[in-house]
Amino acid sequence: MDVVTAARPTTVPTVPTVPTAPPTAGFDVFDASCPSRRLLDTIGDKWASLVIVALGLQGRMRYSELSVRIAGVSQKMLTQTLRGLERDGMLTRTVTPSVPVRVDYELTPLGLSLLETLRHLKDWAEAHMPEVDAARATYDQNRAHP
Repeated sequence: MDVVTAARPTTVPTVPTVPTAPPTAGFDVFDASCPSRRLLDTIGDKWASLVIVALGLQGRMRYSELSVRIAGVSQKMLTQTLRGLERDGMLTRTVTPSVPVRVDYELTPLGLSLLETLRHLKDWAEAHMPEVDAARATYDQNRAHP
């Protein structure tokens, strides 16, 4: 018996356009040479996004608390992420001399300005995961039986 697959639509559904602000201060993220691309790389990284959201929701945290909160991140990756976010002015690192030394991380006003956007992204991902899983399953099934 022949397997019949549903015909794929030939037209792409239209997506409503959302007005965007014009590039600011001469920066245009769509330009490959624009330095804002590097910043977008940083904030689009899953570990950086999770660190910003964790610090934003929890407030000041120690390295070990971040490591526990962000399951699956390696020590090396968390360290690199924290250093990068500190370099970009998104968080501060405060060392308190004690035994053992206490190191705390906290969002700066710049990091806090990004929190709401990333929190919405986190909430969206959690809310729509069942739909994404279903879409992936359908896609994989259609690819397995062309």
